Parts: sequence; structure tokens; C-alpha cells
Amino acid sequence: MSNWEPVASLATAQAITTTADRGRAPLLARTFTLDEGHGTPTRATLSATAHGIYEARLNGRPVSPALFTPGWTAYEWRLQVNQFDVTALLNTTNHLEILLGNGWWRGDFGFAAAHANYGDQLALLASLSIEFADGHVQRVDTDRQWTAIASPVVENNIYNGETIDFTLPPDPLEVAVVDFDRSVLVQPVGPPVTRQESLRPERVWQSPTGATLVDFGQNLVGWLRFTVTGPRGRRIQLRHAEVLVDGELATEPLRQAACTDVAILSGGTDFFEPTLTFHGFRYAEVTGWPGNLTPNDLEAVVVHSDMRRTGWFECSEPLVNRLVENAVWGQRGNFLEVPTDCPQRDERLGWTGDIAAFAPSACFQFDSAGFLDKWLLDLAAETNAAGGIVPLVVPDILKHGHLPDDLEVDFTGPFAIWGDAAVWVPQALWQAYGDLARLEAHYPAMVAHLDGIIPKLSPTGLWDTGAQLGDWLDPDAPPENPAQAKADPGVVATACLYRSASFVADAAALLGYDADALTYRALATTVRTAFNEHYVTDDGRITSDCATVYALALCFGLLDESRTHTAGDRLAEIVRAADHRISTGFAGTPYVTWALGQTGHLDDGYRLLLQTECPSWLYSVTMGATTVWERWDSMLPDGSLNTGMMTSFNHYALGGVVDWLYQVVAGIQPAAPGYTAIRFAPRPGPGLDWAKAALESRHGRIECGWRQDGSQVVVDVTVPPGVTAELVTPEGRIEAVPTGSHTYSF
Repeated sequence: MSNWEPVASLATAQAITTTADRGRAPLLARTFTLDEGHGTPTRATLSATAHGIYEARLNGRPVSPALFTPGWTAYEWRLQVNQFDVTALLNTTNHLEILLGNGWWRGDFGFAAAHANYGDQLALLASLSIEFADGHVQRVDTDRQWTAIASPVVENNIYNGETIDFTLPPDPLEVAVVDFDRSVLVQPVGPPVTRQESLRPERVWQSPTGATLVDFGQNLVGWLRFTVTGPRGRRIQLRHAEVLVDGELATEPLRQAACTDVAILSGGTDFFEPTLTFHGFRYAEVTGWPGNLTPNDLEAVVVHSDMRRTGWFECSEPLVNRLVENAVWGQRGNFLEVPTDCPQRDERLGWTGDIAAFAPSACFQFDSAGFLDKWLLDLAAETNAAGGIVPLVVPDILKHGHLPDDLEVDFTGPFAIWGDAAVWVPQALWQAYGDLARLEAHYPAMVAHLDGIIPKLSPTGLWDTGAQLGDWLDPDAPPENPAQAKADPGVVATACLYRSASFVADAAALLGYDADALTYRALATTVRTAFNEHYVTDDGRITSDCATVYALALCFGLLDESRTHTAGDRLAEIVRAADHRISTGFAGTPYVTWALGQTGHLDDGYRLLLQTECPSWLYSVTMGATTVWERWDSMLPDGSLNTGMMTSFNHYALGGVVDWLYQVVAGIQPAAPGYTAIRFAPRPGPGLDWAKAALESRHGRIECGWRQDGSQVVVDVTVPPGVTAELVTPEGRIEAVPTGSHTYSF
């Protein structure tokens, strides 16, 4: 992080706004010449932020590839200021123009009639600082000298889409100076959103009703762009959706989100790219295209926060490989400014439960450190404002609106899993990157979460009071009531509290907070004792006797050795009784294969992984999914949809099994935080002939793979310089592994 001060960089600027209509995106501009007599500029830096989102150009060229700046944060307490080096864009006479869009600030977010936003007025605060060799500094600040016109963008909304009317004249707008709270200005922490790649259509055809449909072959997040020549006033409309039903675009799952972009042609040649919105889609319906639409006429632009891919997995089963890629694409689409639940319908919110389940997988697949660090700072701000209760979504736009009225749940919290994101996401970051400074930065919110739960505990020491979302989306729950799971919500909550208290105690010890370490270790001990006393029978049966409660108890270390074996056997019985179909929701799914393998039932874990009948991880793959679905049966075997009111085809939470593929099947595990020490512990199982994974760690590339070779298993590993490594053999022996690439046979 640089040492520049956001407030100081904008000290001489005034915040400005315009009289543009709500849907119209204003274009603010300033023309200036360089101060004479000071030689050639040595550096020029544009600092900017906004209420809304902005795109800046200097002399017709973008100042940065970044999109949706200044991003989405907990605006009431954290508004990012971006800085761009624009030295290479300067001329003697210059024209700086900045387009303002509604973005998240004025985007009407939330559910149906409960849409909410942060404010009704857009504003821009910017300063261009030009430094010369003689020490002179010229500033071009936002103020009353700026001019403004109404851009061709006549509608812009993240849910509904963008309309660009190329026929409209650049009507002048009034510029006004407005108040702006500078106390909330902060430096950016996470990566910006950028264009990542573009895809051409795989197919263009006519639907049964005669609509022109386009298939890009991949469920993605972004928009369509094209250059076209057509009659003046011709309206080209683009509707987006993730799936087809009966050969037509399926828009019901989008709920109130229109997800529609429109280009109104000038009569000449127009370039259309709607960068003030984004859509989650694989398919598009195109109407009004002049002539016959071909695959060469348009492309889909993939956008997400700019993260480096770090993890890969491949095995002998193509369906599993596709599952992993679905999890990767799900992360790409939902890691756009905040870790969202879904990128397509009228939601796209930072649900804490989703990332709590997926964070370890996310940190293997991409360098997620900066992205999640930024989000956790927002979580801390929102939690502090909520009196120590972690909101269900971060940033918490819902506090300006409300959740759907038909959800009969008390949403005042605290909530297990969702609230535990305050602890589990920092835990995943710590294991993946070993950054003690970031762990300390997130420690206050971790403590606040626990301190918010303690008053809610019953006299028994259990967390069995208050509302819970529990094992959300248990496949046996009614479609209209996804919280009605088999797992007792008190069992789930108490187990999660034990895990969180244990890690907070560990973190306190690492950070030197010895008193806290004792306090939260004692809390963990009390919770564990209460769990075993009230929820576990002498023969190892756990209250509600379903896969989730056993998976949590085993993976979180709640059971003593005498009960672990019987609990593992019971979990295997439950899994077999379900014919190795999934029977877990948000709470249990990331852990059930881990628990099976830890208790001697690895074969059952493999059979659970490789099941293709619904519900299973591979069912969606057999149905053509290219991202992970929200529900196990978002699409039914006959091609119809599950309930349209909550059916997304791009939700990563249930894809958390890929962490088990990386760490157990392929066998790459951190033996110390940040992979300063590595444990190779591959676990071959039935149904796969080989598997391998690679991780670009902070220390270099780590690789581990195995293959069946007759009666032997051959293991290949690669250890980067500067770290220690060990290999756990199938018999349980531990062998030291030196730096470099090595092959072992067992």
C-alpha cells in the first residue's frame, strides 16, 4: 500500500453534481492547458472518487482499465479514492472528462419493492495534480468551472441494464457544488474490476417463437459489445439469461431485474459497450439487429475483480474437471467488487454465509488476499455500526430497505455461519497467506462476533436461542422454505461457535493478546462440553442424526476420540442410505467428504463426489452447467426450473467441495500458514485413475499428483525453494521432501 493520503490528495477540490435525470449519465469535463515556463511535466496523477461510479478519460483515452470505480464499500464509513498515473496521456492542451453512473450508490438494490440505495444525488470529487521538473505543481480540481452534458446513456442500472441512445444531442447541464463527507475517504485495498477476456458466440439461432438467441457456451458475468451500422433510430435490444426453458430465454429466475441493454442507432457506425451495468448470462436474446446476426457480429466481455489465478486441478474424470472449472467460473463471476451470492437477479449482495462456506476454495483458486481483505474491512465497519452483530450481507444495503416479506425469520441476528464469516474468512486468509498484519486488522470483528453471541447462549451453554438459517438449502427442505433443514439449528450453531471460538483463541495467542486467548479458549471448552452433554449420546449419536451434524462435529473437533469412530461410522451409514446422494446444505456440504476421509471412509467420500444422480455435485454438470448452481436441483431433470423465486445458476457456495479436491484428493496442504511448510497427503480412491493439482504460492509453484501404475501408486511432487515439505504415505509414514521435483512409488 502506498503512503499517499486520500483526503489530502483531494483537499483543494470541490464535489460537483449536475441536473441530469436519474437514468441519464452526466459527462463532466474540463479543458485546460499546461502552465507555461516550467518545462515538461514529470508526473501527473488523477485522484478521484464519487457518489456513484465513474469512468475518466484524458484526451479521449481511458486513464485506467479499472471499471466501476470507486467500487462498492460500506459507503457510510469507507469510500475509496482511486489514483491514476496519467503522465503519458498529457498534451499541451488537454480535455479531461468523467462519466458518472448510478452504480451501487443510487442503484436501487435489494428485493422487489424493498429496493434501497445510499442517496439520490450523484457527485464527483477529483483532482489532477501535474508536477514539473522545477517543482511547480499545477492542479485541475473539480469546481464550478467544470462543464457538463447529458451523455448518450439514458438509462443505467445494475439490475436493469443500460440504454445508449446515439441519436441524442449532447444537451448542456448545470454544474453545482455540493457537500461531501471527506472523513470517510480511504485508500483502495482490493483489486479493481477489469475486463478479463471476450468470448464469441458458439451458436446463433431462432427460438421456437422466432426470437434470435445467442449461446456463448459459458455462464459468465459482463456484457455484450459490438460495432454496428444501421438505420437511424433502430433499437437493438439485448436480454440476458443463464438458461433456456423450452427453447426460450428463461427470465423468471431474474425476478424483478430486467437485465436488458438497448442501443438506439445513430444512422452511422456505432460502437456499443454498456460499462455502467453487468449481467450474469450464458444466453442472450437479440432483437432489432439490422440484417442477419452472425457469431462475428458481437462478443461477450468477461469482467470481475482483477485476481491472479493460482490454483489448478485435473483428474481422470472429465465431469469432476468440469465441476472444478464451474467453481472457478462461479468465483470469477461473483468476485466482482464484493463476494456476492449471485451476479444476475435482483440481489447480487455480499451474503456472508456464502463466502464463509467458500473462502478456503477461493484462496486456492485465485490470489484472493486483497479482495477479501477489503471486504472484511467493510464487514468490520458494518458490524461495529450494528452493535457487534455481523450483518447477513456486506456491505449492508438492506439496512436501508429490508429482506423479502415472505421470509418468516427474525433477521436481527446473530447468525451462525453467516456471522461466522467474520472469523472463518480471516482464518482462510491466514492459512493461505500467513499474513499476521491482516489477521490483526480483522481481529476486532472476530471478537465482536463472539461477544455478540455470548449473551444469546442458553443456561446450558448451547447456542440454541434466536433465529438461524442453519443448514440452508438442505436438498430435503421444501423449495419454498430452504431453511427447513434436517439438521437441528442449535446443533449447527453451537458447532460453529466452537470452531470460531477456537480460532479466535488461536489468533489472540498469535497476536499476543494473552488475556483474550484465555477467555476464548475457555469459551470454546465450555461450548464443547455443553455440545457433548446435550447433543451427543453415549453411543455417539448426535441430535437430529443427519449428515450435516456429524460432518460439523467431526471436522470442527467437537468429539473426543471414543466418540469420533462411532460418529464417523454413523455418517458413513447415512451417506450410504442416501445412495451417496447429497443430503447436506450450506452448513454441511463443505465438510462431509472431509469427515468421511478422516474417519476411515474415504471410499464413501469418493462415491459421494462421483454421484451423478440428483442431488449431487455432478448432477448439474450432467445437465450442462458451466457454473455451480444455487440449488442442487435448480433445473429439474426434465429441463424445467425449480422455484423461480430463488433459483440461481451461478452460486459458488455449494462448490466448496473443491477445497477437498485440492487438499485431499490431490494432496496439497499448508503444514504452516502461508505454505511456509507444505504437507503432501494425496488420498487416491475408487473411481479415479489419477489426479493432480498445482498452486502458485507466495513462495513459488507447488505441485502434487498421483497415478495408478499397476499395483503401485506413483506420486509426483514439486517443492519451491525456501520452504520445508513432507509427504504422508498411504501407510501413514512421513517422509521429508527436499526442494525440487521428485517421484515416489508406493
